[in-house]
Amino acid sequence: MIIFRYLTREILQTMAAVAGVLLLVIMGSRFIRYFANAADGEIPLNILGTLMLFHLPGFLELILPLAFFLGILLAYGQLYLNSEITVLVACGTSPNKLLQVSLIPATVVAVMVGLCSLWLSPAGALHNEVMLEKQRSQLDFSVLNPGRFQDFGDGRTAYTEALTDDESRMDEVFISERQRRSDGTPGTVVTRATGGYQAVDEDTGSRYLVLTDGERYSVDPGRAQAERLEFGTYAVRLSRDEQSLDLDEPEFASTPALFAADSLPAAAQLQWRLGLPLMVFILTLMAMPLSRVNPRQGRFAKLLPAIFLYVAYLSLLLASLDAIGRGGWPAWLGMWPIHGAFLAIGLVMTLQAQRKGVSG
Repeated sequence: MIIFRYLTREILQTMAAVAGVLLLVIMGSRFIRYFANAADGEIPLNILGTLMLFHLPGFLELILPLAFFLGILLAYGQLYLNSEITVLVACGTSPNKLLQVSLIPATVVAVMVGLCSLWLSPAGALHNEVMLEKQRSQLDFSVLNPGRFQDFGDGRTAYTEALTDDESRMDEVFISERQRRSDGTPGTVVTRATGGYQAVDEDTGSRYLVLTDGERYSVDPGRAQAERLEFGTYAVRLSRDEQSLDLDEPEFASTPALFAADSLPAAAQLQWRLGLPLMVFILTLMAMPLSRVNPRQGRFAKLLPAIFLYVAYLSLLLASLDAIGRGGWPAWLGMWPIHGAFLAIGLVMTLQAQRKGVSG
């Protein structure tokens, strides 16, 4: 138990450090992208934290296998440099025992990856897509920057000269929309008003922008005629019905729904989710012989080949995910040959290391 606690602590501490650095880099990159969108007025600033939080499981399902893989390499590499592994083997701890010890924290990491890939990641992706889709489909004061023309999708552009301090009313409002007439022909509708505020229909829950004291013009490029309507109060619907959201992609579907689905993209997504926890055990098997270094090499000697091996593994899985979804690879065969190939590589590396007496 002392050896188990010691080795497990070394592996998990190194894994946590690697995972923290990778997570900081990836989340920082995504945050910068969202912050740029918020600066352009595409999304409100107050939803950035929620978006990043629900992206976290999707990041972890890819970061944790790599972090654990590198954690074993770096932790065991340091133990080799300090001759601690040599002492453990001399005291009767066999190489197979070291592998068994490593598989216990690997099981914990695999469970965490499975929770992310099978449940948390699709739920978080669906939540973020719904939030962004609703934001794209509505005109909201929270993203309006006074003095700027901003595009809100669906051919709608808005401008306001100023907002009140509590952002409850707008002054000097301009809205341009692309609409279709009753005969099906497209047209442009321009609305100008001296003020505006938001209101919610209690019966339907729909939100409206209520404009006051303005004019509404219906014009078509190239035509000399235009329709003009003066109004004291005019309401513009801001949001679409949730039924119009197209969220049928397999990446947003729950895992039970993927089991019940009968399509190639669903089969590809299901195999991807099931394969990520399996990937942790295969990487553990490959990491054991790769972690063996001598003092002249240093603990980072085999780090670069190990990263290339991981990148090749992940790239082949991603390529097969796309190929299965397009029908270019048999769904019944799926990604399992890739997992089998790298499992065989790990077994061969382990057997060769044991024959040479360098695995432990």
